[in-house]
Amino acid sequence: MEPILRNPARQRLDAGELALGVGIRQSRTVDIAAIMKACGYDWLFLDLEHNSMDLDTAVQISVAALSAGIAPIVRVPAGQFWLATRVLDGGALGIVMPHVDTSEEACEIADRLRYPPQGHRSVAGGLPHFGYVPVGTAAACTAINAATLVVVMLETPRAIANASAIAAVPGIDSLLIGTSDLSMELGIPGQLGDERIVEAYRTVIEACNAHQKFAGIGGVYEETLMRRYIGMGVKLVLGGGDLGFMTSAAAERAKLLRGLA
Repeated sequence: MEPILRNPARQRLDAGELALGVGIRQSRTVDIAAIMKACGYDWLFLDLEHNSMDLDTAVQISVAALSAGIAPIVRVPAGQFWLATRVLDGGALGIVMPHVDTSEEACEIADRLRYPPQGHRSVAGGLPHFGYVPVGTAAACTAINAATLVVVMLETPRAIANASAIAAVPGIDSLLIGTSDLSMELGIPGQLGDERIVEAYRTVIEACNAHQKFAGIGGVYEETLMRRYIGMGVKLVLGGGDLGFMTSAAAERAKLLRGLA
């Protein structure tokens, strides 16, 4: 019997639905996986780029996420393949690689993060993805290749110009725009509704549609803009993060209580 490995985010995407993610930077305990699943999210964006979270914590949360039914997807620092493959072996169901500008970079990412015959990722045994049940190497690699999401972040004008070539790379699943960094690179920091940003989304969405890939959004949390870009065709959605959600709710409660005095 072939092993079954489900990625809830990929299942949403394959069904033509939004895959909703939540950024994890402050949370350090494994229950965050079940909590975010209960809140309605499909994937965790475990951030090892702009964060002090270490490999072991990311792996523990990833294993908990597998049991909770929410996909653990990890952003690693640019080009850190040694870290990416270790979190994948430890339970992650996807990698977000930031600062990708060219199709050549995308090709290397796909090659490093996919098992043969799609790539050249090294094979490990005793994987948590299958509950540590022994699984044949061929079957395990096939199942993991199919379930793993490989996401590249486009954060510069050069990357946007190369979107079609990047989207054409086999083994890349999603092109996610890092909107904050893109606005900085364009000289319009924080102007996330500027027409140049809108045009970037249009370019990436068209590239993804042409190559059966999924366009993603990050760094945009204002409701009107989220509606706009999702309406244009974005599917992989980073909906917010633990710190922002916590501070927003805490501030609202403090405001309410101060008003009762």
